[in-house]
Amino acid sequence: MSSLHESFFGAAHNRLAADVFGAAGRPVLLLHGGGQTRHAWRRTAVALARAGWVAYAVDQRGHGDSEWITDGAYAFGDYANDIAAVAAELTRRHGVPPVTIGASLGGIASLLAAGEAPGPIFAALVLVDITPRVDLSGVAKVQGFMRAHARDGFASVAEAAEAVAAYLPHRPRPRSTEGLKKNLRLHPDGRWRWHWDPRFLDGRRPIDGNRSVIEEQLLAGARGLTIPAMLVRGGASELVQEEHAKEFLALVPHARYADVSGARHMVAGDKNDQFSAAILEFLKSLGWLGNDLSWIGRVAGVCRGPYLC
Repeated sequence: MSSLHESFFGAAHNRLAADVFGAAGRPVLLLHGGGQTRHAWRRTAVALARAGWVAYAVDQRGHGDSEWITDGAYAFGDYANDIAAVAAELTRRHGVPPVTIGASLGGIASLLAAGEAPGPIFAALVLVDITPRVDLSGVAKVQGFMRAHARDGFASVAEAAEAVAAYLPHRPRPRSTEGLKKNLRLHPDGRWRWHWDPRFLDGRRPIDGNRSVIEEQLLAGARGLTIPAMLVRGGASELVQEEHAKEFLALVPHARYADVSGARHMVAGDKNDQFSAAILEFLKSLGWLGNDLSWIGRVAGVCRGPYLC
């Protein structure tokens, strides 16, 4: 299935690149994790479009083909503000707010955006392998891989593929490195570097240097969730342990939960068929027909168990 390319504007009028899958239906906003690009969602986006949704896979600020931020504004709050802006535009276009699916960084920013908004800005929220509290040793491992070649890059795409294979030994190696090129950028010095601004790593200080602040914001956001919600955890995740999932489900008792066996932190990349099936099952369970949004008034502050009263 082919996609259409278009752009959105973030909170600072920064350009955000996006691919759109599907021609008609309710909108789904797909937000990748740190260091990834919109291409990480392609297979899931195609599955969503075939199921009757319009999937918008967006490159977040400083990633992929989206604009790099001149002043290095890459704090979680900056990403949350961008997401709120894109959600508002999708609501204007479709007449209903989007279902938002956020992996890692995308999930953190989505939960922050939902918590800071005066009312529902998403129709539903799916967090992919991210919870208000995570295993910090797992965070260090992920960031260690990202930092290793952030500035010096690789001599070739094949060298980058070797680095990925060493980091993800559980994944079968692809037959071609063409797909990996979408996550790399060839610089004038002949080196291939990841397709994101390396200053992004410096802008995420709250997750390490000031973790307690971001945790409290995320915990508050989770407690305030009244829209349909789901947590998808990689069964072998480095970041989200079972106790973290249990805590989230206690905070959001109406949320659905899916544990994708064998998947690590990048769930959609590790076990895409199982991941996409879980997402589609969740969306089907919402039972929405047309543009009916009457559930918002019933769920907000009233229904903490079933999705529909």
